[in-house]
Amino acid sequence: MACSCSAPEPKSPAPGFRKALWIALWVNLAMFAVEGVASLSSGSVSLMADAIDFFGDSANYILSLTVLSMGMLWRGRAAMVKGITMAVFGLVVWARAVWVVQAGITPEPLTMGAVGLLALAANVSVAAILFKFREGDSDMRSVWLCSRNDAISNIAVMVAALGVFGTGTAWPDLVVAAIMGTLAITAGISVVRHARSDIAEAKACTVEPAAAGSSNR
Repeated sequence: MACSCSAPEPKSPAPGFRKALWIALWVNLAMFAVEGVASLSSGSVSLMADAIDFFGDSANYILSLTVLSMGMLWRGRAAMVKGITMAVFGLVVWARAVWVVQAGITPEPLTMGAVGLLALAANVSVAAILFKFREGDSDMRSVWLCSRNDAISNIAVMVAALGVFGTGTAWPDLVVAAIMGTLAITAGISVVRHARSDIAEAKACTVEPAAAGSSNR
């Protein structure tokens, strides 16, 4: 039976996807710097988690740009790396939240809210640019999930800031950080599953034509 896919062959990315990735990359790098400084000054775990997420997304966008014109096999492998990275990020956030509980640190809510609002505006803009690529291959899907998760996380950070301001405790910040960590883990698992499917399809399309060629000799 002939293979119906063209995975082994390098293919051109969807129109506009490369430009969208570059925009997303620079926005994420800028917000990593802003939130990194803000998380240190405010003592917020959720801001720290969001800053690390911005940095991880930047690395992922660089990886996506690297494999953009390659075949499905390499793009699937890149998505696999990104999915695992997202899941590991979630586990790190959980570990940080547990440490803060033991340390008894209460964050500064005004900084959390202001920076969270700025990050939300940045991520909504990026998510809007990437929205039309959300149903692409595993690599495109992972990029969309990153931007979607970032926007959700920013809203959660602002909710946490209100909670910290109202209660005077760190618990709202810690709860939101735990939710962000869980979201990263589940999204990472989703990307890994999609990537495994793409990799299997690409390998099948590589082996099948080779086997057909051998049988015709």
